[in-house]
Amino acid sequence: MGEGAYVLNDVVEMKKPHPCGENRWKIIRMGMDIRIKCLGCDHSVMLPRKEFAKKMKRVIEHHG
Repeated sequence: MGEGAYVLNDVVEMKKPHPCGENRWKIIRMGMDIRIKCLGCDHSVMLPRKEFAKKMKRVIEHHG
């Protein structure tokens, strides 16, 4: 999966699960950084695009 293969509101799977046990995250903001929200506990995290691309495993639900 290359750069730009995900869009706002996509649900993605990350390589490592969140401490709450959930592994599904929703993209809630895109720009220089990407903000994702855990679908298990609603905690949100902001990551630089490069780091997000490295840590993302795959897109589960596409909202293009």
